[in-house]
Amino acid sequence: MTKCVIAEDETLLRDALVQLLGEVWPELQIVAACDDGGSALEAIAEHQPEVTFLDIRMPGLTGLEVAAALPQASPRTQAVFVTAYDQYALDAFDRGAVDYLLKPVARERLAATVQRVRSRMASGLHDANALAELVARLGQAIPNTSKEPPLVWLTASAGAETRLIMVEDVAYFQSDTKYTVVMTQAGEALLRKPIRELLDVLDPTMFKQIHRSTIVNLRAVAAVTRDDTGRGMIRLKTRPESLTVSQPFMSLFRNM
Repeated sequence: MTKCVIAEDETLLRDALVQLLGEVWPELQIVAACDDGGSALEAIAEHQPEVTFLDIRMPGLTGLEVAAALPQASPRTQAVFVTAYDQYALDAFDRGAVDYLLKPVARERLAATVQRVRSRMASGLHDANALAELVARLGQAIPNTSKEPPLVWLTASAGAETRLIMVEDVAYFQSDTKYTVVMTQAGEALLRKPIRELLDVLDPTMFKQIHRSTIVNLRAVAAVTRDDTGRGMIRLKTRPESLTVSQPFMSLFRNM
């Protein structure tokens, strides 16, 4: 059975895509339907699906960053991009090596895309170089906009004290059930917001998800090392502990 991972941060659009895929590709097994790029990348690495549908703009890792990590995380996975940026992106797909869908996804267009993906799967055709080139072109074509301005400061609790913390002073954020631990050089504090919501408001150029439960400030990174299994460790400038980078996320640091 063909496995699939879907990544779309808008619930209604994600549910609609799942339903449409069930109609046009009933034998497809959707092993994960994720609402952010980090969760999608981990699901892809775990399940090694034949195909993934990636929203280009998502909290945390974008669909482009997830696609860029596919050669390491799941080399055989075919990528289909889902985008609302038709005025910027359509020319980038002119070679047809990678498919795209425009929001809202139309049933007829999805059926045609599924037919092309299945044909490539049957023939064993998978052009990693074409995907890498497309990701680079899309990254240049699509403006780096987010739904909200980047967060500048936050308030977090440390015992009975409420601290005002500048975001630039945060070394990393780590999930703690429905709360988030904020780690700075001065120590830790507790933010009453799940880490998933932070992905929407942090500056994506400076804060990167390195694990499903961890977001690191790149300015706080002193060094990144990789062990024999591909897992990474981050040494921080202002904190004594090291942070684990799950293997799929190591592609974010390949140029460091």
